[in-house]
Amino acid sequence: MSSKITRSWWPDLLAVAAFVALTLALARGHLLALDEWVADWSFAHQPWVPYWTARVLNYLGQGAQVLMPVAVILTFLWWRRIQSIRAVLPFVAAFVLTFFTIGPAKVFFDRAAPKFKLDNRAVLFNPDASGTLSVSYPSGHVANALVWYAVIAVLLAGVLQRALTRRETILVRVLPVAIVFITTVYTGFHWLTDSIAALFLGLVLARLIDRTPWDRIPLGPLERFAGSEDRSPGQVGGEHH
Repeated sequence: MSSKITRSWWPDLLAVAAFVALTLALARGHLLALDEWVADWSFAHQPWVPYWTARVLNYLGQGAQVLMPVAVILTFLWWRRIQSIRAVLPFVAAFVLTFFTIGPAKVFFDRAAPKFKLDNRAVLFNPDASGTLSVSYPSGHVANALVWYAVIAVLLAGVLQRALTRRETILVRVLPVAIVFITTVYTGFHWLTDSIAALFLGLVLARLIDRTPWDRIPLGPLERFAGSEDRSPGQVGGEHH
């Protein structure tokens, strides 16, 4: 079951409002100088060891290469334990949520990455930006980290058949996101406001994962695959925030 805090929609509404406000500010030319200053500082302070350490740690936010494979493994382990199709629901939900929100947003806002050498490189809806260098806003790494580590926490609780402790929750859900945020900005993969916007968007998506009653979702014709000894995330009672 989701906690009372998770069931409240106020944090979600505030996060959406903050995302909209930040996007409007950027579209009107505000905060661009801050973004450029942070990016220029990062490029000027990248010795080999810290830079490549950050590059490696940044893989904690790689959806297809790291997060999804880990989620697939945990989904399989949980499915073996409960023999229920419900074990795949968190993975499917995360894939659908990120595919139809983060990806389209990055294409729509058409912002160049910091390494794109343009006079107006930080603006949204940049007519000179194209291809992979025009999908900077919001940061997919940060948003993916929030969503997929929320799913990983649900799956871990299912595999372990117990709620995650507060320390485990911090290690699984907070620390990786913080590392991805810092390394994404430091390496110059994204502007500072790209990652801040991704925090707002990812928080809303992660809270949707948290509040979903996985053990009570109607399966329709797939109900026969629910298993007789079904132990879903709601029944395991993972700790939510």
